[in-house]
Amino acid sequence: MHHAALHSASQIQLNAIGDLRHFVSIEGLSRTHLIQILDKAETFLGQDGQILNSPQLEGRTVMNLFFEPSTRTRTTFEVAAKRLSANVLNIDMQQSSTKKGETLRDTLWNLEAMAADIFVIRHSSSGAAHFIASQVCPQVAIINGGDGRYAHPTQAMLDMLTIRRHAKKPFAELTVAIIGDIKHSRVARSDIQALQTLGVGEIRVIGPRTLLPKGIEDFGVRVFEDMDKGVEGCDILIALRIQNERIGSALLASSEEFYKLYGLTEARVAKAQPNALVMHPGPMNRGVEIASTVADGPQSLILKQVNYGIGVRMAVLALTMQGQMAERDLRASI
Repeated sequence: MHHAALHSASQIQLNAIGDLRHFVSIEGLSRTHLIQILDKAETFLGQDGQILNSPQLEGRTVMNLFFEPSTRTRTTFEVAAKRLSANVLNIDMQQSSTKKGETLRDTLWNLEAMAADIFVIRHSSSGAAHFIASQVCPQVAIINGGDGRYAHPTQAMLDMLTIRRHAKKPFAELTVAIIGDIKHSRVARSDIQALQTLGVGEIRVIGPRTLLPKGIEDFGVRVFEDMDKGVEGCDILIALRIQNERIGSALLASSEEFYKLYGLTEARVAKAQPNALVMHPGPMNRGVEIASTVADGPQSLILKQVNYGIGVRMAVLALTMQGQMAERDLRASI
């Protein structure tokens, strides 16, 4: 991303005193912001990772606006908002008036008029959350629940929290590998940005050339097309989901072929560091990206990730609301 885009990403997301008021991408946020989200998430997690309730969003309304389906992301945001004592409305935008030709802008203004405080947006167009935060509803805290191939920032932050809680070394000493369809993955993009911002020692991407973005080398990552070489000595292995529509296309011959070359098997995990940690954003295709024995094995953090995802989403909901309120107070005092 060039500097202008980065600048606008930070401008949109931060209020006048530099605190979070929207959360649309990892891009544009500093290491301090990311650590603040992680630290805040920790306050909602008990000793053994159970989720604690908090009244921080009492009387507030969170609207989940999902223009494309994602049961898991929507459910975790809903649980997170309710744990913070907020009112939650789920609005399935695929069935809504946008189908009748009412513009997105009008639809959002109408929803904003219903006194929503936070919109959680999931959209198939890259940059949709950014557009809504900057052009349509700057007064409502906008949280990106995943858009196009652009970003999935809460997934990246729950991945960072999982790593911080379970890795035996600080970020600067870690070697992290992201495996699979890097090209079409908003998770990979956000994870790479978050890992870089947090100063991770080495980031590797592993996958067939057809599933790697052009110019990926310029992002400061090491590229491996050979899985066995790529996993050697890694501390963290993150397997990405392969979308079914890629299988059998020009990009990927078959799921069996992918598993043979890039599947995360016990033999491959054994080539990484002795206590390497295994992660996957879910939902998993067992026997395609990952062996069941690995997914359910002692080195897997996949269920922990889901749990931490609630804590991270609580943190982002609470912090953006706080940032919006601070902004309103500032405006009122001028």
